[in-house]
Amino acid sequence: MNLTEDSLHLTALSSIPDLGPVTIRKLIAHFGSPEAVLNASLKELRGVDKVGSKRAEAIKGFSGLEELQRRISKLGEQGIRLVTFYSEDYPEPLKEISDAPLALYVKGEITKDDRFAIAIVGSRKATHYGTQVAENIASELASMGFTIVSGLARGIDTAAHIGAVRCGGRSAAVLGSGISVPYPPENKGLMERIAKSGFVMSEFPPDTGPSRENFPRRNRIISGLSMGVLVVEAAGDSGALITANHALEQGREVFSIPGNINSAVSFGTNELIKKGARVVVSAKDIIEELAPALKGFIKSREKVKIEVSGEEKSLCDILSGEPAHVDYILRQSGMPASKTLAVLLDLELKGVVKQAEGKRFYLA
Repeated sequence: MNLTEDSLHLTALSSIPDLGPVTIRKLIAHFGSPEAVLNASLKELRGVDKVGSKRAEAIKGFSGLEELQRRISKLGEQGIRLVTFYSEDYPEPLKEISDAPLALYVKGEITKDDRFAIAIVGSRKATHYGTQVAENIASELASMGFTIVSGLARGIDTAAHIGAVRCGGRSAAVLGSGISVPYPPENKGLMERIAKSGFVMSEFPPDTGPSRENFPRRNRIISGLSMGVLVVEAAGDSGALITANHALEQGREVFSIPGNINSAVSFGTNELIKKGARVVVSAKDIIEELAPALKGFIKSREKVKIEVSGEEKSLCDILSGEPAHVDYILRQSGMPASKTLAVLLDLELKGVVKQAEGKRFYLA
């Protein structure tokens, strides 16, 4: 991988624990370049406002530049590349936020039109209503040319990504783990599909496993990439509400799907509406709110022609309009489990099959 010295040193600074983007920017502004920060003396580092002894010692203690360069040089073998704040294809909307990540790992291609993006987020324990809404609105927006951004989590995130990919649109998945360790693991196939027609992004090195503290951090990137955030379902303590709060702080629009007042996963969305979020019942509501910034961007995409392979047809013959559990499908298919699950994902992305709660599938 062709890596500039600035990018290497910037990535090194980003890998130092307890050294966030805001502090790194402050240090670069003070010393002039990422390399100069790494070469500064302990006394000079301590002299920078709010850096402190602990961070200064962490910077001076960093000794992994050669190892970092070696690992970055091997990213291409995994189809991953490093995109830093200095890279030409660093997303412009993300540059606007105060704590924008300075080094990102990306699989897929980022395009200029990805600035026309809508984030769709919500509960991991989504209802059938919620997943239907997320999938349908994502599909409608993606068919108009919008990039659908979400976090690849179970529930609403998964439905939003599927809705975008199903209609031949673009999607962007922002991970709370490294790209080589996708979470949840059952979404690895979906992640690969997203990378082919959009991109997958993480600020964590590729081999980083998922951890609780990573997910709130990635939420600021989801909102930062987007013109607005649509919350479909969210409990009172949902991470989707963290994303909505980031959106407000970043000057992005916040949209919310109204829900059943007796449903726990609608509490958060209804609260957002009470606080002023735009009520959304269709993609049209989002378009109307964002119209001044779109400037004729809306596109018309031809309906994707659906072709079904022999293996896909054999699974369709097993299924009906009534949800069938995946264990039943596996027994009836006669194919290896991994193959059956891959074919089911293909059918789901094509819109031929839908998934209900509890790993149950039915013909759409």
